[in-house]
Amino acid sequence: LKVESAEIYPEATSHIPEMITLIQALEERGFAYQADDGSVYFAISKFPEYGKLARIDMDNQRAGVRINTDEYAKNDVADFALWKTWSEPDGDVWWESPWGKGRPGWHIECSAMSMKYLGKTFDIHTGGIDNMFPHHEDEIAQSECANGCPYVNYWLHCAHLIVNGEKMSKSAGNFFTLRDLIGQGWSGREIRWVLLGTHYRKKLNFTFEALEQGRTILKRFDDFFVRLKAVAAAGDDTAVRGLLATARTGFSAALADDLNIAEALASMFALQSDVNKLLDAGDLSVTAAKAVLAQYQDFDRVFGALQVEEAGENAVPDEVLALASKRQAARKAKDFAAADTLREQLSQAGWLVEDTPDGFRLRCTK
Repeated sequence: LKVESAEIYPEATSHIPEMITLIQALEERGFAYQADDGSVYFAISKFPEYGKLARIDMDNQRAGVRINTDEYAKNDVADFALWKTWSEPDGDVWWESPWGKGRPGWHIECSAMSMKYLGKTFDIHTGGIDNMFPHHEDEIAQSECANGCPYVNYWLHCAHLIVNGEKMSKSAGNFFTLRDLIGQGWSGREIRWVLLGTHYRKKLNFTFEALEQGRTILKRFDDFFVRLKAVAAAGDDTAVRGLLATARTGFSAALADDLNIAEALASMFALQSDVNKLLDAGDLSVTAAKAVLAQYQDFDRVFGALQVEEAGENAVPDEVLALASKRQAARKAKDFAAADTLREQLSQAGWLVEDTPDGFRLRCTK
């Protein structure tokens, strides 16, 4: 899928000391307390801004005196665990701490590891919409109370993936892994194109029809890039200078608008359409063609699916190129019967040959 690797893959179990240090800081600042069972909790009432991410009105939530849950005793029903005291059902899962044997709560690990590698404040935190509350809300509370500064500048929460209009599940028979899809003949870039095609805050309805459409769109881009690479006419980039500026501006503005993927795609498609018209009219120079290819390579730094450099004759097998060259020679010699025979051989091999003023062009039809 061309997903770039992260620089760091921290393991929670390797950062227990950092978590303990963070919990101690919260205790010292008066935001955490130890319950009767030895577990340590964050006191929601001490952080008036709690609920600001998910826009929860805490004043209207149920609150009360000390209550007992099935596992722990805490002062308020909303308080969350920072450190959980070990008990026999936990087996071997425990670490030593100032509060005795135990293990960290669900939320503390994220804050501790983020602080270590990204700093007390960092720009972007992503996650599923289902993580907004309570997980991310709790991250904000414990981080900002411990550090006295903002935790995250921008939160991006992704909506759920559904398949054929339904929630993905094995029982419904619509559960597909990436391995399944690739095994069915879909390429990584086709799958990536479909996953990128919906705004991150909208549900993505994954269908095989969408994969088919993605395959068709990417094939058209491949053909477009091949046409551009075949241009040989002399001249400058005057014909496309304005088109490229408009496309760049529209693309950048769309992504700056909360990653408006639909508008970004519209800029790419509009440029493709305009340049194809110039190609059809024979009004494009090799300099202009290279400028357009460079622009799509820049677009692909975001999309990672266009394969601008790979499109063209480098992807054509040598034997296919040899047949096409023989056909070209037959046409020049006006041996049209031989040329037609070679065209048919190419067709049976899954290749369509197109004649242009600058020579032949090959397109895979399989």
